[in-house]
Amino acid sequence: MITKFSALYVGQIELENVGLQGTPADDRRYGNERLAEAFHTAKDVAQHMDELGYYCLWTAEHHFQHEGYEVFPNLILLGTWLATQTKRLKFGCAFNVLPMWHPLRLAEDYAAADIMTNGRVIMGVGRGYHTREVESFGAPMLDNKANQELFEEQMEVLLKAFNEESFSHHGKHYHIPPPVDYRGYTLREVTLVPRPLHRPVEIWQPIASGKTLPYIAQRGIKGMVTLNGEKIFDEVARTYQAEAAKAGRVLALGQDLCWGVGLYLADTEAEAIRRVEPYHDERYKWFAPFGFVRYADADGRPWGTPGAPARIPSIRDGVEQKAWLCGPPKHVIEGIRHFEDKYPGLDQMMIHWAEGMGPKEFKEQLAWFAREVMPAFTKGG
Repeated sequence: MITKFSALYVGQIELENVGLQGTPADDRRYGNERLAEAFHTAKDVAQHMDELGYYCLWTAEHHFQHEGYEVFPNLILLGTWLATQTKRLKFGCAFNVLPMWHPLRLAEDYAAADIMTNGRVIMGVGRGYHTREVESFGAPMLDNKANQELFEEQMEVLLKAFNEESFSHHGKHYHIPPPVDYRGYTLREVTLVPRPLHRPVEIWQPIASGKTLPYIAQRGIKGMVTLNGEKIFDEVARTYQAEAAKAGRVLALGQDLCWGVGLYLADTEAEAIRRVEPYHDERYKWFAPFGFVRYADADGRPWGTPGAPARIPSIRDGVEQKAWLCGPPKHVIEGIRHFEDKYPGLDQMMIHWAEGMGPKEFKEQLAWFAREVMPAFTKGG
């Protein structure tokens, strides 16, 4: 039963001349003052969501983006600050790009945030996908196998640090602690100080392909599935459930997943599509080259594979795929009910803020959704 409603803000500034025929993504370059605006926007939107009764504001870690699409480099720091500006809203890390961190530093920073916010920062980890970012931090991205190998060892360290009173780790990339003399004895173990108070730590990871599923489902890591077509989401949900069962985790279908969906409310579906189209298209101008088109054709073949479409999607494609909900509140409620009925374990829905939409309009959408859609689910409607 869906009862937790959140939003994803990847950290875009207010962009001008948006849409398919607007300014090319790679031609955008903004000065520092404009890029800093996103932090004030995050505060404004967080306070708005807090007042409206939303569950969580998710943000994304990225670096070097003078183009203005994703400008938050440190989600734990951001979430800790935003928690001081709000009362109840949680702040999710979608995601801390682990190969760009030392796992012990990430563990310490998260533990401090957990304590200072009383558990209002939610941990999320990812492997990254921008070569400009990951490779510039000295970690592999072009070599996918090396990236995966590093990430999985970092996760071992992170989980040990969170869960064990004292620990050691000796792998390919990390020797913790080194066998050095300290105050008259040789180091054998170390303790994370402090550790999070809320344990076991709730950890989320993006599901970008089926290859991710065995790893996360069998370890109790929760999965975020964002802007996927219905066929892709269904395959993910069923595979996640099956892989979790292999590790003795018996889950209802959809449990431990978050369904991320595009949204635009208007009096009619046609009006909603017309209004959101330039914002939708601005998103895919930036994200489609990274492979973020997760739709399937009628035969279940993912877009980009032989025989399936291989193009930038339109908003009409997104609506047909049920990755975008567009129309009046009653229509959107029906769309959410469809997923809720199909996936009885699903309890979280996340609204994706289309990157071309300005903050004022997005806040209006959040308010309308909270007023006329959320009560149908949170108040037994």
